[in-house]
Amino acid sequence: MKHKPLVSILINNYNYGRFISEAIDSALNQTYPHIEVIVVDDGSTDNSREIINNYKDKIIPVLKDNGGQASAFNAGFAATKGDIICILDADDIALPEKVTEVVNIFREHLDIDWCFHSLKITDIKTGAVLKRVHRDNAYTPITKHKERENLSRKCDFRLHMIKKGKAPFIAPASSGLCFTSSFIKQILPLPVYEAHKTSADRCLTFTAIALSKGFFLDKELTVQRIHGNNAYTAMDGRQQYMARAILIMANWMRAKFPEFTKFTNKSLAKSLSIYWRTGEVEVPAREIIKNYLDSVSPLERLEISLRAYYYSLKL
Repeated sequence: MKHKPLVSILINNYNYGRFISEAIDSALNQTYPHIEVIVVDDGSTDNSREIINNYKDKIIPVLKDNGGQASAFNAGFAATKGDIICILDADDIALPEKVTEVVNIFREHLDIDWCFHSLKITDIKTGAVLKRVHRDNAYTPITKHKERENLSRKCDFRLHMIKKGKAPFIAPASSGLCFTSSFIKQILPLPVYEAHKTSADRCLTFTAIALSKGFFLDKELTVQRIHGNNAYTAMDGRQQYMARAILIMANWMRAKFPEFTKFTNKSLAKSLSIYWRTGEVEVPAREIIKNYLDSVSPLERLEISLRAYYYSLKL
């Protein structure tokens, strides 16, 4: 790692004109000076592009037709020149010391390729600090602040992912993800699906922890704002949305990184169990499921079906 690595802050935007300027300003106002800010607008139809253009040469704009989060990430990563890449959602705010903290982690741990950090989740209307309830991915206000153990640590889940097919780690949302540019090239391009245009960060996070060592930094370096129109956190039909996201990730990882088949088979079973519970599988998903099952052995298909049934009983 260079003594003063260039850091690319990649902002992905779609119709968040009411938020985008605060995200860009937070990226430009970092205490670490060696940065570039890439703003990808994924075919917005609001005033986003007018706002982006007002920043002129302070940022690097990438203006494209709407293709979804994965296509925006692919275009944004291609435009970066940094040694480290930090993702920032257009409706979130990076705290001033974020990049400094992340750079220090990469300097101290030269053998890691990713650094994920905690987020401060807030209700944009009330200002209340929220915590995530992982059972249903909902959020609830924090009523008491308790001192707790700092969970910052180096992570290596590679053998666990291969042998047990599990991810013993709950990764943050996009705004808490940082990677070395050399590593991200091993993962790209991310899969682009017309029927599912968000949650590409799932492919990034699970592939990253499967392929390389990393570091979890237990510091809230970004404010994630919950506003009722987030891509997943407060949407109707979130169960089917989650099923599609898991399905796409499993199908793509199996094709690109077949050494993690145990993990992708379990992921497919999880997706199927959610579909069974909701009672409907949309047409594009049916095709992906069929192609996946056609690519595995009869024994694997049986194991996937039994595991899906087991998961459906637990939900």
